Amino acid sequence: MGQTINLNTTRMQCIGAYLATPAGKPKGGVVVIQEIFGVNEHIRRVADGYAEAGYTAVAPSFFDHLETGVELGYNETGYARGRELVTELGLERAVEDVASAAEAISSAGRIGTVGYCWGGTVAMLAAMRLGLPSVSYYGARNVPFLGEKPKAPVMFHFGEKDKSIPPEMVEKHRQMLPQMEVFTYPADHAFNRDVGAQYDPSSARLAYQRTLSFFEQHLAHGA
Repeated sequence: MGQTINLNTTRMQCIGAYLATPAGKPKGGVVVIQEIFGVNEHIRRVADGYAEAGYTAVAPSFFDHLETGVELGYNETGYARGRELVTELGLERAVEDVASAAEAISSAGRIGTVGYCWGGTVAMLAAMRLGLPSVSYYGARNVPFLGEKPKAPVMFHFGEKDKSIPPEMVEKHRQMLPQMEVFTYPADHAFNRDVGAQYDPSSARLAYQRTLSFFEQHLAHGA
């Protein structure tokens, strides 16, 4: 369904991106923001899913700034390298790339974002700084930025068994952003990733339904 495209960024460097387009006229566009493992098969499937739901979806390959074509495994080596890359990349540059990706698919209509893990924090920052309606899945790096004033709605999904995001961190989202929806699920971190033991199909399905409703409201109907 999708294809790899080149994406111009604000730092005069071209990076890759995976683009998936719907069969008919798009309801809007969604920037899909990766975990720390790169734009791999799982993230491409996620983008394909949003295209099937009627949205033009683009997943920028953020790591191309540092190393081309990164697709890491879900093992200790992959986790270690992924953490190194996101630290070196920095959140500011990632948010800039989201803005570039949103511009690249602007013909689709209103643009939002969805991000996972590291990408969950980038998605939240896209709502706060870029004004893009965004959905943040289990962003463990969110808390330092909760004091920023959002320019667009953001929806949060968390797993109740996620040791990296304990209940008190989830509660801070409710306290500091009371106008935003915060959902929890009887699941671990990365419950949406349909690879490995953390995957929780029922939680993933419910979160996806809520995410589609969010995009229907804020993108498809331009609210």
